[in-house]
Amino acid sequence: MKTLFIGAGSMAHALMSGALKAGVLRSEEVYVTNRANRQRLDEIMHEFCVRRMNRDTPYDVVVLAMKPKDFHEAAESIRPHLSEDTLVISVLAGITLEHISDRLSFNGAIARAMPNTSAALGKSATAVSFNGNLSHSQKVWTKILFESVGMATEVEEEKLDLITALSGSGPAYIYYIAEIMKNAAVELGLEEELAESMVTQTIAGASAMLSESGLEAGELRRNVTSAGGTTEAGISKLEHHQVRDAFFQCITSAKDRSLVLGRELKKQSLKK
Repeated sequence: MKTLFIGAGSMAHALMSGALKAGVLRSEEVYVTNRANRQRLDEIMHEFCVRRMNRDTPYDVVVLAMKPKDFHEAAESIRPHLSEDTLVISVLAGITLEHISDRLSFNGAIARAMPNTSAALGKSATAVSFNGNLSHSQKVWTKILFESVGMATEVEEEKLDLITALSGSGPAYIYYIAEIMKNAAVELGLEEELAESMVTQTIAGASAMLSESGLEAGELRRNVTSAGGTTEAGISKLEHHQVRDAFFQCITSAKDRSLVLGRELKKQSLKK
């Protein structure tokens, strides 16, 4: 599959790395371009032994991995690389399948995916949606591509803004919790290095229990929470400070922001 990555940022890097290691892509068939940072382009070409984009050459797959705000400006230069058989894959937050089709003047196969930064370690939780023009083999190949950097699940497009708020932004929420836990431990007298290692391993262990124990989060929590014990005392304070409601609002706000960004980008494109 002759594949062009437009953008050489962290997500393009993670996808290239995972797909090449898994054999989903071959380095001699991968091309890349990056408008803003020539040094970054050279680095990624050297690391993966991939090639610079050929002008006016159609590709089997075009991966849109630039910043969402740069999509409109890049659209015209993307069109020469598309044929009726090209599969376009977007990892651009907030930009709909319909908008991509309209802006590219392209009526072919388009997939829209929302991976997260854990793709760099092969641990992404990716949701992917398709327009009505993909063949069965294109759908299968797209899912295999994203499974090379973690798990991949097909969803209806209207759920992608919520998933952006949940798993797209989700790693930042976990890092925020880790930061708070470490800082609290340090303030209460623990050495910073020890606090950081204990928090990191605690989160890693809890994640493994969630994925490997077969038990739901609520049951795991109850198993740790003895009546009158230390865990119950801590969770009682979280409930008192309405942390549950804070997380609901957090995810709601992130979802709403994704919707707003998508509408703003569409308005900008209509003005041009």
